[in-house]
Amino acid sequence: MTKVEQEKKPLWQRLGWLVLIWTASVLTLGAVAWLLRQFMSAAGLGTPG
Repeated sequence: MTKVEQEKKPLWQRLGWLVLIWTASVLTLGAVAWLLRQFMSAAGLGTPG
């Protein structure tokens, strides 16, 4: 068995990290979008409608 095979994590753990990183990135993007909307509203900018 090679060193790479010995250090390989279980599939559920690797998928868990993938889901965790994806969720964190989506939440961060949502927070940034919300902050931009708040700044735009404070500056008097808005969406038509």
